Amino acid sequence: MQQNSPSHARSLPAAPGLWRRFASMMYEGILLFGVVFLASYLFDTLTQSRSGLTLRHGRQAIVFVAIGIYFVLCWRARGQTLPMKTWNIRLVDRDGATPPLSRLILRYVLIWPIPLVFAQMIRAISQSTGDHSVDLLIVFAPFTLFIWPWLDAERQFLHDRLLGTRLIDVPATPKVSA
Repeated sequence: MQQNSPSHARSLPAAPGLWRRFASMMYEGILLFGVVFLASYLFDTLTQSRSGLTLRHGRQAIVFVAIGIYFVLCWRARGQTLPMKTWNIRLVDRDGATPPLSRLILRYVLIWPIPLVFAQMIRAISQSTGDHSVDLLIVFAPFTLFIWPWLDAERQFLHDRLLGTRLIDVPATPKVSA
């Protein structure tokens, strides 16, 4: 099959640099604050909960689904979220097309294991040492996604490598002056 051959993958634009992906991730975090706030607000309103610890697992599930809906809808519509568009990054499959919905959902789910394993390691260290200041290292959990691209020849994330998706550079659209 030609679509799986390395030469076909090279015909697509190069992967964006790690710093651009990092900047896009930081911007994404700002936008996700709004998504999480809205989902939590709706959850609290519908359940009449007055504490973040009330129905905690239900709240976490709703936030997980809300973030997933945000990403999958953005990726499905144009292969980009707003931060990805800002930094000229697009998600495509091996053929350069928008991946199917099932693959986008699976991509969202596969993004989570590496940061969650790191978070559990931080928790275990904190509990075993009794030093709860170690818990602050949890802020680095999302950045563990950037370990694999340093090892990958094409600088792709592990979840993209597993699913046959990839992030590519998109040429900036020229601004038209009036």
